[in-house]
Amino acid sequence: MAEIQPLRALRYDLRTVRSLDAVMAPPYDVIDARMRAELAARSPFNVVEIDLPEATGGGDPYLHAQTTFDAWRQQGVLVHEREPALWPATQRFAGPDGAPTLRSGFFCRVRVEDYGPGRIRPHERTQPGPKENRLRLTRATRANLSPIFSLFPDAAGEAWSALEPATAEDPFGSATDSDGTVTTVWRCTDPAIIDSVRATLADRELLIADGHHRYETARVYADEVGGEGEHRYTLMFLCSMSDPGLEVRPTHRLIRDLDDERRRALSDAIAASFDAMAVPMSELSPQPDADGSVQFGYLPAATREPTRLTLRDPATADIALDGKPAPYRRLDTAVLEAVILRDALGLTEDDIARQHGVTYAKSVREAEAAVESGAADAAFLLRPTPIDLVREVAQAGMPMPPKSTFFFPKVPTGLLFNPLE
Repeated sequence: MAEIQPLRALRYDLRTVRSLDAVMAPPYDVIDARMRAELAARSPFNVVEIDLPEATGGGDPYLHAQTTFDAWRQQGVLVHEREPALWPATQRFAGPDGAPTLRSGFFCRVRVEDYGPGRIRPHERTQPGPKENRLRLTRATRANLSPIFSLFPDAAGEAWSALEPATAEDPFGSATDSDGTVTTVWRCTDPAIIDSVRATLADRELLIADGHHRYETARVYADEVGGEGEHRYTLMFLCSMSDPGLEVRPTHRLIRDLDDERRRALSDAIAASFDAMAVPMSELSPQPDADGSVQFGYLPAATREPTRLTLRDPATADIALDGKPAPYRRLDTAVLEAVILRDALGLTEDDIARQHGVTYAKSVREAEAAVESGAADAAFLLRPTPIDLVREVAQAGMPMPPKSTFFFPKVPTGLLFNPLE
C-alpha cells in the first residue's frame, strides 16, 4: 500500500517575503512567458526563479535554480521545519455556476514506488520532454519544488474529519491566485491526528490526478541516488475522490495544419460515424449527462457552423479501440483520439504527445477564438470526464490520452517544499 508520512517542510519565512501571494505560482506546465514575467515581477523570491528558471545571458537555467535555491536557504528566505507535520489545506473558488466551492486536502510526503494495484496509479500518458526537464531540476535543487496532486477513496471523509480540528488554529498562510482561488494552509504536528490519518489511508490506493511527470521523475531520481533516505519520498497534496469540491473540467482539442486531403478525411470520418446537428454556439459544449453516448462539439473554420456530433454506433468505438478495456472505450477523449486524430488524420501517439497537428484549449472561448483567428482549422469541444470513469480506467491499467482531465483549481507551487537530502 502507499506509504504516507508527515513532512519536515522547507517553506518561505513570511517575515521575509511578506505574503505567499507574492511568491507562489501555478504549476510550471501552465505558465507561459508572459505569466512568468508577471510572477517574477511580484517578488525577487517568487518560486518561478527556481521552478521555472531562466538564466540571464543565455546561461544554464538549472545552475541558476541551484544557486538561487541555495542562496535563499542561506539567507533565511526559506526555513526548514523542525517537526514533521501534515499540512491541511483548503481551496475556495467559484464553481462553473459561480457558486462558492470548497476543496479540502493535505500536503504530506509519499514513498516513491512503482505503479501498481494497491499502491499508486497513473491516469494519463506522459511525454519524455517534461520528465527530462524535471529530472535536471531535481538534481540541481535536491528538492521537490512542486507538489503532485493525488486522489484516494474515502467516501466517509474520515481523513478530513481527523484533520479538520487542526484548521481551528491560525493558518500558516493563505494565498490568492489570478483566478481568485484562495488556498489556506495549516500545520498539524499532533501525533494522534497524524496517526489517525495514516491509519485511514493505510489500505488506500492513490491515483495521480496532476503531476505524472513529477512522479515519474521522482522514481528515476530515487533510483539514481540509490539506497534509503529522504530521496525515497516525494511531495504530494492528497484529496478524497468524494470531496464535494473535487472538480474536473474538460480540455478541448484544436486541429491544426490541415491540407486538402486531411480536410476531406476529417469530413468523411464525421459523416461515416457521427450524427451531426446544428446548434447555437451557446449550446455547443456537450452536457455531462448526455445519455451515455459519446458526444463532441465541433466548430470547423471552413464554415464556422457550430455542430453537435454524436457517435452513431458504440460498435465504432469498440472496433477503433479493439483490445482496450471497456471503461477506456467509453472515454470521449479516447474515441476522439482513435476515430478522428489517428484513423482519419493519421496522427500517431508521438504526434499527439508533441502537439503536432493538435493543440489544446481550456475554455470554449479560447477554442472559438482560435478558430475565428485562423490559428486552428477546427475545434472539438469535450465534456468533463467523470471521476468514477477516471478511476475505472486507471484500475484497468490503461493510461488515458493526454489532457483527458483538468482538475480545477490547480495546487499552487511555492507553499511548501520537500528537501531530498
